[in-house]
Amino acid sequence: MGNGGAENVAGPVALADVAVKIQCLIPVNVSLREVAAADPSGRWLVLPRRAGVVFITLLCTPAAAYRPFDGTDAAVADVKEVEIELQPAGRLQQGADKRLIGPAIVYNYGFAERWELVVQGQGETPLSEPGVSSLTEAGVFLKHVLRPGVLQGQSGLSIATEFGALLPGINAERGVGASWAAIVSQRWDWGTVHLNAMTSLTRDQRGDFFFDAIIEGPSTWKVRPVFEVFSDTTWQQTQTYSALVGAIWQVRDNLAFDVATRYALVNDKPVSEFRLGLTFGFPIEGGQRSAEADPGVVFGNAAERARLAR
Repeated sequence: MGNGGAENVAGPVALADVAVKIQCLIPVNVSLREVAAADPSGRWLVLPRRAGVVFITLLCTPAAAYRPFDGTDAAVADVKEVEIELQPAGRLQQGADKRLIGPAIVYNYGFAERWELVVQGQGETPLSEPGVSSLTEAGVFLKHVLRPGVLQGQSGLSIATEFGALLPGINAERGVGASWAAIVSQRWDWGTVHLNAMTSLTRDQRGDFFFDAIIEGPSTWKVRPVFEVFSDTTWQQTQTYSALVGAIWQVRDNLAFDVATRYALVNDKPVSEFRLGLTFGFPIEGGQRSAEADPGVVFGNAAERARLAR
């Protein structure tokens, strides 16, 4: 996590989820145009100077992003099944400023057919200079598959929606925001594509618009390459362009490891990030997973796993 070229940070900078805000103090001798900083999505909002300092608010990724992406797919956890997305540690850098990103946890629970509850949070610690750790990206969301499709073992597009509340962090962002996203997924023999469109009301009541495209390699490959590009616009404030390249190793249908590197431009300021994590799932409350499928099957798709297992 960076301070956009500022040499001294007077307060903690924290990561946040979709349109979540985090404030940090930057010396007054840094111009607003020169200040640009980054989070996992690389989106920042610069606010007016107050009391001799510049306040910076960090915008963030869509709720319950599908690892290792900023966007997500049109699938949910099976009924009475838990899926956990975990990043033990990652690294983000802008200029000389470096940040430890982690642990980051997303808890997904399938509480009803085609419905999922998502609870998430993320730790963030400065590495390049002393500073306090923060708990950010706090949020609670609901995700619903509107149209079962190829990701659910049926034909055609999988279509889902995700919406929820952005909650206060610890040593980090204040206020409450909200987000809503539409997700469309389609799979072919050569790979899978996920498209995201999200709008959010940020914690300081500003509009944010996020458009994302994810491309995965063939779902039958045990290790598949993955790519992502997105554009994020904070109304009359910032413009971010980001690209990610990585790989997912599908060990079995309920365990996958991921690695990725991301490069972004935030108001023309470069940001780089390294991500390393895993996703695992297990049934609870008498839930039972469906038959195992070939490597590469997306989590939370029991029908698809059963179809491929036949």
